[in-house]
Amino acid sequence: MEKLNTINKLLALKRKDKFSAEEWERRGVNPSSSELCEQLTLLFNDALDALIKAVENNASGRQLKSILSQHLSGFSKSDYDTEEREFITDLFYKLASILNIEFKHQLNNWLYGIVLGTLIRISSLFRKARVVVETLSQECSNCKIQLDTFILERGDDIPDLCWDIIQCDSCNEYNLLNKGPHIRELRFGNYRWIEQLSKDEFSEEQALVRLEQIKYFRKK
Repeated sequence: MEKLNTINKLLALKRKDKFSAEEWERRGVNPSSSELCEQLTLLFNDALDALIKAVENNASGRQLKSILSQHLSGFSKSDYDTEEREFITDLFYKLASILNIEFKHQLNNWLYGIVLGTLIRISSLFRKARVVVETLSQECSNCKIQLDTFILERGDDIPDLCWDIIQCDSCNEYNLLNKGPHIRELRFGNYRWIEQLSKDEFSEEQALVRLEQIKYFRKK
């Protein structure tokens, strides 16, 4: 009975219009393009098909987690903006919940990178209203708009681990973001996260060199 119930939930999710305009509006954001929504739907339905088949064949929890990980890696997060990445994360969390699988760590790593993924909780997994305790602002080097990072929770035990390369939503310029330490939970604001650089491996000068490389190769 439990197996049948799980399969029915997965089938219902497959039939659902997961990226409809109503679903985006429910999240309080504008819908993405129809082409991107169609791509996301195909990728998610591929994952659902694989999971349904695995459940039918009595796959173990470990095998189901492996399937989830494989399909999550099929989403190139640099192709999506902040809201799209959070939407993807939420749906994979829903899949994991249906399967009764612990998958938060993998989702953290996908959304924030391996270094921060072990330290920062994903606020989008917990759909309670969250209070922004602080807003970090940094001027875009091109259009001069303020790029905002919303701090939802501080933690004295969280070190300053990474540089972030981000892309401004307004002008698409790449910027180097230095958030500093003691951030336990955050939300990206009006920019897209592109790449994370460990401060153990990259000095500020080296991080700026990497930033210029990204500007050169991605704008060609």
